[in-house]
Amino acid sequence: MGSLSVWHLLLVFLVVVLVFGSKRLPDTARSLGKSLRILKSETAAMRSESRTETSDAPASDPQAAPRTIQAAPGDTASARPVEEPKGTTAQS
Repeated sequence: MGSLSVWHLLLVFLVVVLVFGSKRLPDTARSLGKSLRILKSETAAMRSESRTETSDAPASDPQAAPRTIQAAPGDTASARPVEEPKGTTAQS
């Protein structure tokens, strides 16, 4: 009585197709996939950034190239530069 069967899932899918239309579903799925790739790349960038902050490397290298975050490998249309905070480095 409390479990979902195949018929329930099929009915939900049919309602979704009727509400959104079969024309918009591929675009919606593509947009969702792109959003998930962006989320994954942002998460990876945050992890690598936290690893470099804990290492002994200098926090600011004046000759270092500006970093960019890309949504997916080869996707240059959505690449953007990373905004580095100014004046927040610890002075020893």
